[in-house]
Amino acid sequence: MNRRTGILALALVAVLAGGCSKEAPKVDPATERKEALERAKQGAFGTQVQAIESAKTLGADLDAKARENVDKAEAQAK
Repeated sequence: MNRRTGILALALVAVLAGGCSKEAPKVDPATERKEALERAKQGAFGTQVQAIESAKTLGADLDAKARENVDKAEAQAK
């Protein structure tokens, strides 16, 4: 029993030492974010994620239209 524990501990150390020497794969954060968003759209909360994305685009569209209207109002006031 004692010998098995020693062998198991030695094997565990060897596995951990082998895993530590590997470098993490280089991942572009922007690409990972885009891929994660696509995975989220397909997952359990896909409807909510799609609704949030739609709300963001709608907000940006409303902001652009509001800026246009402010610019027109300022131009007419001059």
